[in-house]
Amino acid sequence: MKPRALIMPRDKGAGSLDVVIAVMAFLASLALGAMLIAERAAATWQSGLAGRLTVQVLPPENSAIPLQAQIEAALRVLRGTSGIAHAAIVPEQETLDLVKPWLGSDTMVRELPLPRLLDATVAPGAEVDLPKLRQRLSAAAPDSLLDDHGRWLDRLRGLTRGIIWSAYGVLALIALATAATVSFATRAGLEAHKEIVELLHQMGAHSTFIARAFEWHYFLAALVAGAIGAALAACLYLLGSGLELAGIEAVPFLPPLTLHATELGWLLMVPVAASWIALLTARLSILRVLSRIY
Repeated sequence: MKPRALIMPRDKGAGSLDVVIAVMAFLASLALGAMLIAERAAATWQSGLAGRLTVQVLPPENSAIPLQAQIEAALRVLRGTSGIAHAAIVPEQETLDLVKPWLGSDTMVRELPLPRLLDATVAPGAEVDLPKLRQRLSAAAPDSLLDDHGRWLDRLRGLTRGIIWSAYGVLALIALATAATVSFATRAGLEAHKEIVELLHQMGAHSTFIARAFEWHYFLAALVAGAIGAALAACLYLLGSGLELAGIEAVPFLPPLTLHATELGWLLMVPVAASWIALLTARLSILRVLSRIY
């Protein structure tokens, strides 16, 4: 295939096409990386919340039962419930750490009437009668609230699906834009090398032979440009992990904007896909134009 690639000289304006494809590959790699980060974060959050129950014991206002008595009563109810393997009080410092991103960490925060949290772990494969547990908790600790995290898990699944489908949409638009750009460049290249094409046709070369000369040229150009764009995106994600090492704190409750070594391998799909899009687009464009001329 190399002799065919040498038939068509490289156009003077080919560098612009390389830049466009590199930019497209960079954006596609960012979208693919965002999808991988969203999937990993969703799996981590879901595994952390699945099989867990949280009880909030609010500071009593009208109840005659003191807060500490309600905490101990709720803890006894949890530990006496069938299916719950472990239940414990969340340390007050951990509760303060949860509100720190919004309220800060000054001394006034410690004086706020924050609820005390109880964390319970459901035994693997066990089922807990949540309505009955809520009734027992309400009787033992009137100011307690039971959260099974089902609402948050549903929202998390919906958010993850939205991010993934948005990434698919972005990748589809980038692929369409890449194909349109290569199609335009192919037609311009065919017009620029019109004399060579006519000479090849007069010598008996078939349209498929001429198309292969063009498609191999754009295949290699898109492969190199796509690899450059994907490499730049990989460097950007690696830079995200370097910021945390440099002491720059991540945004609370958002996953680190970096990819693991195994996830970076997925970015190799971008230059491969770009090269095949360029090859197929160039072939179809050339064959369509040649069929009208000859």
